[in-house]
Amino acid sequence: MEISTFIVLASLVAIIVYCVVIYNNLVSIKHNVSKSWANIDVLLKQRHDELPKLVEVCKQYMQYEQDTLEKVMKARSAVASAQQKGDISSVGKAETQLRMGLGGLFALAENYPDLKADQSFQHLQQRISGLENAIADRREFYNEAVNINNVRIEQFPDVIIANKFKFVAAALLEFSEEEKQDVDVKALFS
Repeated sequence: MEISTFIVLASLVAIIVYCVVIYNNLVSIKHNVSKSWANIDVLLKQRHDELPKLVEVCKQYMQYEQDTLEKVMKARSAVASAQQKGDISSVGKAETQLRMGLGGLFALAENYPDLKADQSFQHLQQRISGLENAIADRREFYNEAVNINNVRIEQFPDVIIANKFKFVAAALLEFSEEEKQDVDVKALFS
C-alpha cells in the first residue's frame, strides 16, 4: 500500500471517529436536558398532588375566601395542561400564576389562627414550600443543561452534525417579571 493511500485512509478514519464523538456528545447533552426536565416534572407532579389537600384543609376554615382558593386550583390546572402539552413557555407562565396564588393563600391564612394552628395545614404548607425550593433548584440545573445544548448545536463543527441529525434547541424554563420581583407584602394583606 502506498503511503499517500495510507494517509488518506487514516485521515478518513480520523474524521469519521471525530464525527462519531461529536454525535455521541450531542446525544448525551440532549438526554441531560430531558433528564433535567424529568426531575422538575416529578416535583411539579408532587406539588400538583398536594395542592388539592391544602385547598381542602383551607376550605374548612376560609369560608369567605373562595376566590383565592379557586385561583389556586385554576392555576394548578393550567400548569398541568402546559406540562401535558410539553410547552415549557406556558409552564413558566402558569407557574407564575400558581406561585402568586399560593402566596395569596398563605398570606390569607394569617387571618385564620385556627387554620394556622391546624397540623395538616402546617404540614402541607411546609411540604409545598419545600417542593417550591426544590423546583427552583432543579430549574437552575435544567436551564444550564438547555444552555449547554443550545450552545453546542450552534458551535462549529458540532453544528454540522447537529443539523444533519436534526438536533434542536430546547426552551429555557423562565418565569415572568412579576415573579422575579420582590413580593409586595402589603398587597398580600389588603
